[in-house]
Amino acid sequence: MDELVITVKIVDRPYKMTVKAEEEEVIRKAARLINEKIEEYANTYAFNDNQDLLAMVSLWFSTTSLKAHTAIGSDNDDLINGLKTLEKLLSEQQEG
Repeated sequence: MDELVITVKIVDRPYKMTVKAEEEEVIRKAARLINEKIEEYANTYAFNDNQDLLAMVSLWFSTTSLKAHTAIGSDNDDLINGLKTLEKLLSEQQEG
């Protein structure tokens, strides 16, 4: 397993970490997204410090993630119900 030591900056603070080589791109992209969202919030809302910005961005990412998980679960339920209906129709066709 290839591991790399990388440094990402979040709100101008460096964070050194060891990651799997295949995860490096995703981690760097995540750090970039965090910084972009922090800048967006800083330009849009009146926050006193970076702690407030980090808290609000964390809340935004968490709610976005939860919404995505809920949507995926709903899509899976629809798929399963569709497959059950199809299976029933095929069974009825074979019997008839």
